[in-house]
Amino acid sequence: MYRGTPVLALAMSLLATDVRADAMLSNFPYPYPVKEHSFTSQGQPLSMAYMDIAPTSPPNGRTVILLHGKNFCAATWESSIAPLAAAGYRVVTPDQIGFCKSTKPATYQMSFYQLAANTRDLLKTIGVERPILIGHSMGGMLAMRYALSFPAETSALVLVNPIGLEDWSAKGVPGMTIDLLLEGERATDAARIKTYQQATYYDGRWRPEFDRWVDMLASMYAGPDRESVALAQARASDMIFTQPVVHELPRLAVPTVLMIGERDTTAIGKNRTPPDLARTLGNYPKLAREAAERIPNARLITFPKLGHAPHIEYPAEFDNALLEALGALSLP
Repeated sequence: MYRGTPVLALAMSLLATDVRADAMLSNFPYPYPVKEHSFTSQGQPLSMAYMDIAPTSPPNGRTVILLHGKNFCAATWESSIAPLAAAGYRVVTPDQIGFCKSTKPATYQMSFYQLAANTRDLLKTIGVERPILIGHSMGGMLAMRYALSFPAETSALVLVNPIGLEDWSAKGVPGMTIDLLLEGERATDAARIKTYQQATYYDGRWRPEFDRWVDMLASMYAGPDRESVALAQARASDMIFTQPVVHELPRLAVPTVLMIGERDTTAIGKNRTPPDLARTLGNYPKLAREAAERIPNARLITFPKLGHAPHIEYPAEFDNALLEALGALSLP
């Protein structure tokens, strides 16, 4: 069952009356205090928002980093934070540069390595060493790039419905310029977001509590800083499409768990692909098993009835499986 909190009820109330957010999503309360990591990247000052939650039971000495997807924010991990903290983990969940409460620079070369380096800089600043990375959707691609780039600084990976388990370009999906992607982002509104998520993420199902995540995204597209939001999202789509990690799965050298909602059908570019090809993309039951075979000593956990965001769709089922998987990891 869904677990709500008073601060999130407040968020729903705010969004019901004001659906226009600024570029830093300042009108949407997060479930825990938000801190800012200020740093310089590509010659400009930036601010990276994050939540840092201490264990609420005796600490186990481990820190988990929760990495959000393209259509998500740090706040969308809310249901997993409390169970992890109660199990003794320190929990850090950032908004990546270009997303949600973090800076959306007018000019920025966005790459998974850059986002990984930004995250690493944050973790060094707050004293986190060898974290467990838990990445959802685009965050799964980022988690893999982090582990590939900094293997000695990564304890383990948990990949929750990561996108990028297939190379869409290599399969024949046509590319798009950032200008064309930007046109599509400018047309985004709440109705389009909900239609896409219902069809692609939840196998046609919907529950009322999903609406506020739609409203969260739509508020940024509707606000006065919508152009910077749209540009950041277009750059992210380009990054996801042009920087596949699937070919490097055998190089992952840390314990890895795949947690896959099998009703997911996410595939970047499917909407611009001939129907015969489109039907073959985003086959998560197949992609997950192929990935588990290619990642050394990977463990695969499946949720046959859940979709792209199992931690949002049924938090209790997901969190129980996550805590069991973390407890079973063999870590130094």
